[in-house]
Amino acid sequence: MENQIALVQSKHHLTYDEMKRAAIAIFDEATNEELIISFLTALAEKGETATEIAALVDVMTKQAIQLPILEAVDYIDNCGTGGDGLQSFNISTASAFVLAAAGLKVAKHGNRKVSSASGSADILEELGLPNNLTPKQLSESLTKENLAFIFAPTVHPKLKRIGQIRAQIGKPTIFNLVGPLANPVPLSYQLTGINRPDFVVEYAEVMKKLGRKRALIISGEDGMDEASLYGQTTCTLLDQNELISFTITAEEVGLQSYPKEAIRGGTPSENARILREIFQGQRNAYFEAVAFNAGLALYTANHATTIQQGVKMAVDILLSGKAYDKLVAMIHYNEQLEVAQ
Repeated sequence: MENQIALVQSKHHLTYDEMKRAAIAIFDEATNEELIISFLTALAEKGETATEIAALVDVMTKQAIQLPILEAVDYIDNCGTGGDGLQSFNISTASAFVLAAAGLKVAKHGNRKVSSASGSADILEELGLPNNLTPKQLSESLTKENLAFIFAPTVHPKLKRIGQIRAQIGKPTIFNLVGPLANPVPLSYQLTGINRPDFVVEYAEVMKKLGRKRALIISGEDGMDEASLYGQTTCTLLDQNELISFTITAEEVGLQSYPKEAIRGGTPSENARILREIFQGQRNAYFEAVAFNAGLALYTANHATTIQQGVKMAVDILLSGKAYDKLVAMIHYNEQLEVAQ
């Protein structure tokens, strides 16, 4: 690994094979922690490339615990990178219920809180959806309910040591970027919010290298890792191996603009209450944010021909109670699992 460290410290962008060898060493328990720290720090200072990220994801997904799923099915994930520090409500988690209610197969990757008061796993526990499902149960949930919440530590056990090393570094590393990409489910579609508007094109290049059929990378105003209701959202669409960049606002898709404070989240209990309220038709800033981001995902998955149509579909699903019905169905499914055990 010393060779790769020297290359990165000299600002050399690693080839796919060079990065793959480094990634294998990172996940090897025998590799000295100081070497891993030196490598990750140097890589962050140099700036990660699409090739380096894709190589790390390749190694991570091969080392992950696999789910017994139907390979011919088109799956989507709408997990974001987090890390924007804006303390927003769990928008992508709420959006996942909307997408599943629309008929998409949603393999939602997630974790506990990192930069917010409530991560996806935290709010789901509060809603009655535990994160301790087995790979077989997750696969069954995807088949029966169109939705599975895949808790990252469950499928990536080797990340425990990496997490401890990242804590020692105390600064963002390449692992802040790979979370949404390391889903063990083979995805056809992906909507990913990142906290770096300057990196959306590069991130779309990663999606291209990973073979996504269609993907949309978004970064909201102030680096929000969701589409923002205020200001502009920077976007790059991957479609048929072509990259198309554009910006979009809430007003352009028929939604109301709100300041960032209006979508601030709270504790898992508070966020669970907000989610139930908007699923029962309460229209406010949280509702608009979920409709915006779910609409973008419906468009990404070719479930809508335009973003405007996707947003309208999301609004209709929320107002009709179908998202709430999906939440109830998921809770019932998990209760049945507990009884069976």
